[in-house]
Amino acid sequence: MSLWADAAGPGARFGAARNGPAHLEAVERLKEWSRGRFALRDDDTVLVAQIASAQPGFPPLETSVAFWTADGTRHHFRVFKPVEGVVEDDLPPAWLRDSLALSEGVECACC
Repeated sequence: MSLWADAAGPGARFGAARNGPAHLEAVERLKEWSRGRFALRDDDTVLVAQIASAQPGFPPLETSVAFWTADGTRHHFRVFKPVEGVVEDDLPPAWLRDSLALSEGVECACC
């Protein structure tokens, strides 16, 4: 049985839990919290993704958040919980915004 079927109940189709209304609401909520926390403009892009991790010692699901500011700088952070379990206090503090920027020449597979 798949992880998604286990989370959604017996007989649920693969991926149903992550595409359901509660998941989509959690994604939108996290986008809004990120916009507010990091003083992003309405037209700044914010991406939220739930990622399955196969690395030993990591939780099976984690949430990746990336945002781009007006100058084109990409910022990102991860929360080691499924997106529906993320609470506002899990976001990094606003004063860390500059340290979340991806350094030039560094590739990031998460976003």
